[in-house]
Amino acid sequence: MADSCAEPATCPDVSVIIGAYEAMPYLVKCLDSVEAQTLAPERMEIVAVDDGSTDGTGTYLDRFAARTPVPMRVVHQPNSGAPGGPRNIGLAMARGRYVFFLDADDHLGHEALAALVTMADLAGTDVVAGKVVGVNRGVAASMWTRTMRRADLYTSNIKYALSAQKLFRRELLVRHGIRFDESLRTGEDALFTMEAYLRASGISVVADPVCYYLVGREDGKHLTKTGGYASRIDSARALMGLIAAHLPPGTRRDQLMVRPFTVTLLPQFGPVVLRQPEEYLRHKMGLAAPLMAAYWTPGVARRLRVEQRLRLTSVALGRPGPLRDVLGFCQEGRLPDVVHRRGRTYLAYPHFDTTAAPASGMPPAAYEITVTEQIGGRRIEPRLALLRRAVRRARRLAGRAADG
Repeated sequence: MADSCAEPATCPDVSVIIGAYEAMPYLVKCLDSVEAQTLAPERMEIVAVDDGSTDGTGTYLDRFAARTPVPMRVVHQPNSGAPGGPRNIGLAMARGRYVFFLDADDHLGHEALAALVTMADLAGTDVVAGKVVGVNRGVAASMWTRTMRRADLYTSNIKYALSAQKLFRRELLVRHGIRFDESLRTGEDALFTMEAYLRASGISVVADPVCYYLVGREDGKHLTKTGGYASRIDSARALMGLIAAHLPPGTRRDQLMVRPFTVTLLPQFGPVVLRQPEEYLRHKMGLAAPLMAAYWTPGVARRLRVEQRLRLTSVALGRPGPLRDVLGFCQEGRLPDVVHRRGRTYLAYPHFDTTAAPASGMPPAAYEITVTEQIGGRRIEPRLALLRRAVRRARRLAGRAADG
């Protein structure tokens, strides 16, 4: 991918890249939101790729390009079947110092691009994530509680925000040849964003103003809803492989591996398996087995809630029975007993047994509370957190006694 801006002084600040397929009527508000930005038109450009639409999307893009004051180029191509290809074409054509990937059925907040570019310039960071809110759909909110000039990839929730709708420094993408993997049917944005995170000089978060409106389409055709379990396991494999290629085994790798295990792999072994034949579930487990063998570590396991850990432990051991039993237990609305033994605290889900060789084959460690749990409205802290709290309390009391 070559740098396509020969005279940097005349380059726009940001290239807005839009891959569009069957995007009407959502495309109208999408493009209007770019034109309405507080960032001056000459400081941005639009690169739009019509991916073989048949609903008038291509025609509308051409009409908009002819009248908007924002410099705009439109490419028409046969349908590629996935968003990665159109985004790569737009990226190769981009001239801006930064690029922003905007989905054609979503839209920008009024001040989004100005706020994101200002933050990137101020902080010197290569990736800036702006606050996202949902329209007719839910979105994760934990990342948007405060603005951060520098977000830590490993300890913050930024590792869960892997959609491509962010501001990226184009020079970073060019230098490392970061592109969307067109072989993936889903999850290509997570792979792209994680690589940018890992290679970036820093990551910033803009929590105010709202930068991006993620729209739930009434026709149910939102791209994130497509793809079967095989393609999702493929995307988990790609993301885990990327993380492993950049980080040696240890704490930081485990911290990032939590994301593909919980967000991508775990849902494939949710309540749906209770309605699936045994051979179907075993096939899914077979596809996941190499990932469990390569990347499922005690460090990853201890960062999960007990119920999550039990499901993935069942997959790692190739045991459909315990997986179904835990899922059935939860679906019935039952709550596990809290058990204290030998200084440890456990949740007694099905097959709980602290003997050295439990009959079910499920290890006792899989039931131990290692992160904060909510059981029946009761908050249960892991033993280590309680010990740390007790130490802090003792130190405060000792300090007060010394002052007195």
